[in-house]
Amino acid sequence: MNRFIAGGLVLAAELLASTAQALPADSQPTKPTVVLVHGAFADSSSWNGVITILERDGYKVVAAPNPLRGVRADADVIADVVRGIDGPVVLVGHSYGGSVISEAAEGRPNVKALVFVAAFAPEAGETALGLTGKFPGSTLGPTLAPPVKLTSGGNDLYILQARFHDQFAADVPAAEARLMAAGQRPIAEAALSEASTEPAWRSTPSWFIYGDKDKNIPPAAMGFMAERAKSRQTVVVKGASHVVMVSHAPEVASLIERAATAR
Repeated sequence: MNRFIAGGLVLAAELLASTAQALPADSQPTKPTVVLVHGAFADSSSWNGVITILERDGYKVVAAPNPLRGVRADADVIADVVRGIDGPVVLVGHSYGGSVISEAAEGRPNVKALVFVAAFAPEAGETALGLTGKFPGSTLGPTLAPPVKLTSGGNDLYILQARFHDQFAADVPAAEARLMAAGQRPIAEAALSEASTEPAWRSTPSWFIYGDKDKNIPPAAMGFMAERAKSRQTVVVKGASHVVMVSHAPEVASLIERAATAR
């Protein structure tokens, strides 16, 4: 090859390389923002381990507030959060938060994936309470404290602090479970009986992860919902409790990242 042609090719390659390095960051593919939605008897701190991993891996994360007042009202809050985010979103819900994300994602074109973490994925007309009783295995009822009557009407539900560790977070260290029990967020009793409407999992790709020792939602119920939603991947964590995102944060974060990078 003529040495002048060869030299020109080398120079062109160097120019292309330097141009690629100089491209602004916003011209590169954007990672989705991960929006995490906690469920009943928990709060946003239950995602701390997952957040740490996702942020380390370059994801922007929002642990959204879940009022736990009712499926539609809570979904409106989460939908507002999603609406305010530029670019794609992966919506992740724990427990009752699964009902909320499926409702909130409907009609939101920037939601590219749903991840259900020990969560409900109801069909239209179904309730969290109904799905819990669809299969045997839940021991939640006897562990609930006497309902707290609200001046606005209705009741709030808590898990008895003395029963919280065994019922909700059996695979979490006792000291950590005590803090979780004291800081648990109550759910309005009516929210558990509120029927869902058209589910987003019918049109949005979904992923599922849950533990086989969950005492709140029967594992058989979660397997049923995952299969019905045509889950892209279902991970069952051996020995994990209802708070699999606390006790097995790496596995949960890994599944979220798989959903975020899926095509």
